[in-house]
Amino acid sequence: MSEATIRKVCVIGAGTMGAGIAAQVANAGVPVLLLDIVRDPANRNAVAEGAVAKMLKTDPAPFMSKAAAKLVETGNIEDHLARVAECDWIVEAIIERLDLKQQLYAKLEEVRTPGTAVSSNTSTIPLDHLVEGRSDAFKRDFLITHFFNPPRYMRLLEIVAGPASDAALVDRIADFADRRMGKTIVRAKDTPGFIANRVGTFWIQVGLNAAFDLGMTVEEADAIAGKPMGVPKTGIFGLVDLVGIDLMPHLQKSLTSTLPADDRYQQIARSFPLIETMIADGYTGRKGKGGFYRINRAENKRKEAIDLATGEYRPQAKAPELRGPAARGDLAALIATPGKAGEYAWAILGETLAYAASLVPEAADDIVAVDVAMKLGYNWKYGPFELIDRIGAAKLAERLAAEGRPVPAILTLAGDRSFYRVEGGRRQYLGLDGAYHDVPQAEGVLLLEDVKRNSEPVLRNASAALWDIGDGVACLEFTSKMNALDGEIMKLIGQAVPLVQQRFKALVVYNEGSNFSAGANLGLAMFAVNIAAWGEIEKLVAGGQLAYKTLKYAPFPVVSAPAGMALGGGCEILLHSDAVQAHAESYIGLVECGVGLVPGWGGCGEMLHRWQTNPKFPKGPMPAAAKVFEIVSTATVSKSAAEAREYGFLRAEDGITMNRDRLLADAKAKALSLVDGYRAPEQPTFRLPGAAGRAGMKLAVESFHKRGMATDYDMVVSDTLAEVLTGGDADLIDTVTEGDLLALERKAFMARVRDKRTQARVDHMLSTGKPLRN
Repeated sequence: MSEATIRKVCVIGAGTMGAGIAAQVANAGVPVLLLDIVRDPANRNAVAEGAVAKMLKTDPAPFMSKAAAKLVETGNIEDHLARVAECDWIVEAIIERLDLKQQLYAKLEEVRTPGTAVSSNTSTIPLDHLVEGRSDAFKRDFLITHFFNPPRYMRLLEIVAGPASDAALVDRIADFADRRMGKTIVRAKDTPGFIANRVGTFWIQVGLNAAFDLGMTVEEADAIAGKPMGVPKTGIFGLVDLVGIDLMPHLQKSLTSTLPADDRYQQIARSFPLIETMIADGYTGRKGKGGFYRINRAENKRKEAIDLATGEYRPQAKAPELRGPAARGDLAALIATPGKAGEYAWAILGETLAYAASLVPEAADDIVAVDVAMKLGYNWKYGPFELIDRIGAAKLAERLAAEGRPVPAILTLAGDRSFYRVEGGRRQYLGLDGAYHDVPQAEGVLLLEDVKRNSEPVLRNASAALWDIGDGVACLEFTSKMNALDGEIMKLIGQAVPLVQQRFKALVVYNEGSNFSAGANLGLAMFAVNIAAWGEIEKLVAGGQLAYKTLKYAPFPVVSAPAGMALGGGCEILLHSDAVQAHAESYIGLVECGVGLVPGWGGCGEMLHRWQTNPKFPKGPMPAAAKVFEIVSTATVSKSAAEAREYGFLRAEDGITMNRDRLLADAKAKALSLVDGYRAPEQPTFRLPGAAGRAGMKLAVESFHKRGMATDYDMVVSDTLAEVLTGGDADLIDTVTEGDLLALERKAFMARVRDKRTQARVDHMLSTGKPLRN
């Protein structure tokens, strides 16, 4: 059985989690029935309908497109429960009360089709309690699917199967969640809190305890228990503010009521009068009036932090900076740092890492499951066992023993060995049998990091590399900071094209950074501006145009595979590719106008061509030019790959991959599918609206300006863009070539980059990360 057999899903419970799960099923292109209780006799579906309406207004958006929202059908449990018979998977996401869940399961048993998977999104109730009293057939079809909030953006899915669960059915759900919903599956055991919440709740608790006990400020604590440990830069107090302070007592109650009396968590679980008072007064974190941190709007939006000793707010202070190796992620140095910083670091790491080590094999079969759960469920850069390797298992065990604390068996097993190693180009982990095993990988996954462990690049320079990823396909990887595009990348593209033509069938443009590319290297451009090296800037613009057109007209297929941000020049490389295979969470746009520039590497012409040849769009010189002007002048960025299709950044036939780990394999397959009979595209020509079209665009911007929606300089930048998109001095009857548009782009770019107002915008963006509205 495969994920393709999941043709319709029912989600019962339209709260935050249930509605979010339903939205992600719809994002996968699968119809979903969302049910909840009847609260309003006049509108019996009001709860589910309200949930969908709310999600359409939520930011960040649970839906990847408005089209996805149309796949959600709403109803109620009283009138529509029998319709679960139409579904292949029923997800229960109601309130965490065992009695209510069991009552619902009894009703489901009467109406569902045998063989239909039934899962609970519980994070607190053991599976054997949930299915108590149910038939053998129901138990065979039952499992726990623990999603993390928000379901669209959090990749982790913990799956728990019971002793009676049908293994094939569990695999079918896991495969669907992996390939169609984009989840990384971790198989957890039926223990309280499963993996991520059990370790994560423990970690937060020891962090709070130690901060109070050591008299730390929240700023000091978060500066230590954040980036230096490779966990979210929010630190612990900032994270609790983010997820909600009021959630903490519920997690604590859940674990203390279900964990054995001798579990270490029972011994460290504490409540704090200050936190109880904060919750009672509505200081529940970012969703409330504030939390450990707040913005004091009465005091000119002053950033404040709470004093853990007095409970009073004060101006937020900068924590003392760590220095030396401790500041650079050397955990051994961090826990050895004299004073409170080292004490606090050890209080957290010693307790948390020992606790995580004690959970294998109780909560998970191997260390990999624990590490993946914490990295994806709590956004840790390194999992607990990867952190132990950074300290040394033997050193950790030695310090625990010296303090008279239990040493987990797996630390003794490891001895002076590491938990992970690379052998023969393969990453391996230490198993409970004392032997090393290859880190498991889902079928069909291809990762560039694995390729890089086993080979040397075909080409490389300071900003890019070319790799052989097998089957006659090469991969162009950006390696610069933020994958910003510079002359070195353009140089390597020029070298790669003839080499790929000689030795390969196709090229994929891909990297495994957080973002595909943040665009051109603005810092480098500003350096050239500051020394008035205008010729060098124009050379960079022309070099980028040449490199991208060389890719476009290469005698082999070029497929780009973005994930995360693909902005400015990063978007333009997609526009020049034969095809794109995008990760679902791709945020694509031509954003140059936001910093006072215009697209300079062929993006204007490529967007015009897409809209002029779109069979569903009005024909003629003006409609396409006006549409591209609207998108580019406002620096529009898609909020998903699906939305990128709506703007023309992606074509209808471009692919979307839901699971990030499958992106390279999908892109490679798409590239190979284009090889037979491949022909490079023909150069387009354009009919553009000329001066009359430019005047129309100017009127539109003036209207925005009068309403305060465009600044004085926005009008200047927009007019420069309009000159490019309307063909410059060309008349309506003239034919404009691709080369003409490139020349117009270069001229426009250079005009704007010389302007002090553009330079101010770029400087502001580089220093603050925010646009300047001048």
